[in-house]
Amino acid sequence: MIYFIIILFIIIIFAFCYYQNNKIDLTKYCIQSEKIKNEITFVHLSDLHSKPFKNVLSKLNNIKPDAIMITGDYINDKCKNKDKMIEFGKKLVQIAPVFYITGNHERRLENFDSLMEELRKAGFIVLLNQSTSTEIKGNIISILGLDERQADFDDYKARKNGTFVYNDMTPYFKELNNLDGFKFVLSHFPENFEGVKENNYSQYDFDIQLSGHAHGGQFILPFIGPVFSPGQGFRPKYARGSFGNRPKLIVSRGLGNAEFPLRLFNHPEINVITLTKAQ
Repeated sequence: MIYFIIILFIIIIFAFCYYQNNKIDLTKYCIQSEKIKNEITFVHLSDLHSKPFKNVLSKLNNIKPDAIMITGDYINDKCKNKDKMIEFGKKLVQIAPVFYITGNHERRLENFDSLMEELRKAGFIVLLNQSTSTEIKGNIISILGLDERQADFDDYKARKNGTFVYNDMTPYFKELNNLDGFKFVLSHFPENFEGVKENNYSQYDFDIQLSGHAHGGQFILPFIGPVFSPGQGFRPKYARGSFGNRPKLIVSRGLGNAEFPLRLFNHPEINVITLTKAQ
């Protein structure tokens, strides 16, 4: 009898962990803007970490987004499942245009340049400190994709000690400022929105910043909230949800896992952002 109870307990724990890591939440945002003429929908994906979720494809096929934004760590720093992720990317592109930026994991790869070329060939619009404009349903959408290069493990120590020197991204925001329409900023690191004193992004003129990286704090505990994020430490502020009005930061809890294999009360997440005409 005791062995049966132990086996049952192990099965329950395994099922619980699988559910925590694979049940995908949809978090919806509806934003009004005078720059929008006709309603459009964007999907924000982040931190897949080399995990080609079949459920993501089925959910996106149901949502039918007008564009997909990916904010880094699409492939992890071991380049695991690279070919599978390239094929997964080709399926994403069949659903909607894909705008992609790097995260800290891609930036650690020795084959970084060749990987970026493979993603371009798969159909991704790769933005490395670049801006682009596109027309979607009669709306002008301008997107700045940042390549912040905060990938080294020594960077984490420097940020924790308060000695890290953040890049001045002003030239790239000036390029975005010269473009028309509703303006997105894609940045892997959410703390760069307003957690950085001199070079914070919230000082610039744009509409929405999309970020990931924090994995929702990995664990979300009652009375505590998100537990830990690299670069922010314990009880990170910018781990999930939205901050500000305009510019507004939207942080994805991400989809995959990096070094730590388990999420707790923190399901993988897809952000669905609908833009509508201001009333």
